Amino acid sequence: MTSTIKVAGSAMPAVGLGLWKIDKDATANVVCDAIEIGYRHLDSAADYGNEIEVGRGIEMALAKGLCTREDLWITSKLWNTYHRAEHVEAACQKTLQDLGVDYLDLYLIHFPISLQFVDFETRYPPEWLFDPSAVEPSMHIDPVPLSETWEAMEALQKKGLVKNIGICNYNSALLHDLMAYADIKPAMLQIESHPYLTQESLIRAAANYDIAVTAFSPLGALSYVSLDMASKNESVLEQDVVIAAAVRLNKSPAQIVLRWGVQRNTAVIPKTVNPNRLKENLALFDFELNSEEMAAISGLNTNRRFNDPGVFCESAFNTFYPIYD
Repeated sequence: MTSTIKVAGSAMPAVGLGLWKIDKDATANVVCDAIEIGYRHLDSAADYGNEIEVGRGIEMALAKGLCTREDLWITSKLWNTYHRAEHVEAACQKTLQDLGVDYLDLYLIHFPISLQFVDFETRYPPEWLFDPSAVEPSMHIDPVPLSETWEAMEALQKKGLVKNIGICNYNSALLHDLMAYADIKPAMLQIESHPYLTQESLIRAAANYDIAVTAFSPLGALSYVSLDMASKNESVLEQDVVIAAAVRLNKSPAQIVLRWGVQRNTAVIPKTVNPNRLKENLALFDFELNSEEMAAISGLNTNRRFNDPGVFCESAFNTFYPIYD
């Protein structure tokens, strides 16, 4: 099993560091430490609010001679408030400035959700609420066609600001639609996927279009317990089939679940700030799950989606806005 996956002719490391929910104060050191450990794939986003600090970590690593910029695969994402064509390049340029780089390896539409523009000087990142100080703050939808946003994304690639473009959180219907109008086809589909949400049909559809897939939240509930979007008893790491494989292979349960992900030919982007777990999450290529273990772990699927705008937008942002049926 190779440690990279093919992305539009390029090789992307199959294991990346997810940068969501890393505190600003810790981010630069975590990024630099991860690069020193061997990470070459960083998964960032404007909405994570720590791209300046990510950039500092990259700068530290380059200054130490740990790698070159060309050794790194840096992904970022276009936020929902910048979907109109006139805002896409400015949003990308802001990310490039914050990260301290002159190109991205991959730029993704973060959600198929378009919100009203919030100026960079007003609030950055703008997050979900149009006016957090309003008496009843809510999301303000701006009905921008996804085709308009995609055309502007294509322009970024044509200008050399990004090497590849893609999408996050699309369903199969949106994917089919995109493929009907895209001049430059998406190189990547990033989706929530873990043993409780295997997304087999969507991953197969992407493969039919020769689109690579990255699984975010590859360990499932762990990313969401602190947000009250999951309960501790939903941890896939405590499932008997995962523990049995971990015992057989003398690996941790987390390594088993991440290995299941890469063995399905998806990239995985686990997040951790713990140096030992950083090393552990990267060490997935000296063992292999057998077919029975793969099937048993896939059999844990319950279509349990933790990151669901149809749930959290209403509970957190006073706006019902489902994107999955």
